[in-house]
Amino acid sequence: MHKPIKAIILDRDGTLIHDKPGRYLSKPEALRLYKNTAPALKILAEAGYKLFVVSNQSGIGRGYFTEQTARAINRRMTDSLKKTGVVIADIVFCPHAPDEKCACRKPLPKMGEDLIKKHGIKPAESYMVGDKLSDVKFGHALGMKTIFVKTGNGRHQLEKYGSKIQTEKIAADILAAAKWIAKYEIQN
Repeated sequence: MHKPIKAIILDRDGTLIHDKPGRYLSKPEALRLYKNTAPALKILAEAGYKLFVVSNQSGIGRGYFTEQTARAINRRMTDSLKKTGVVIADIVFCPHAPDEKCACRKPLPKMGEDLIKKHGIKPAESYMVGDKLSDVKFGHALGMKTIFVKTGNGRHQLEKYGSKIQTEKIAADILAAAKWIAKYEIQN
């Protein structure tokens, strides 16, 4: 049995890495971390959180790239972060297109439930951070606090959904989110 841990579950595209809405990252060499990603994740790790990534990768289901390509992109990201001292504990992704009606696509909680069970995550002491309403709903379905970032699809999602985005914090980017979490946790 795992010792219960507190975690930060992070969306990938638009939260940790550059994302161009309507385009799919299909080549590992095209991956670009936001400049604030590594510093933000260091703050969260130093605050005692284990880091996880949960991502919808519908480009696989749409035939734009393969699961092997998605894994290679994730490896490139984790290798880049490791060079800065940041460790991602686990990455899971949904490979299905939205019309496939799978059980794992965010905002459905299956991927998060699997991580909670596998790693002993304590949802009430953990956060979900992402740039879409589906990320916020995913976090809430798991009983986690949520942070919405304005990078990636964030600004467009705010314009589209506005008050439907019920979250603990709307942050400019991952670094602002990390600083807020660290400060909030110290105060509470």
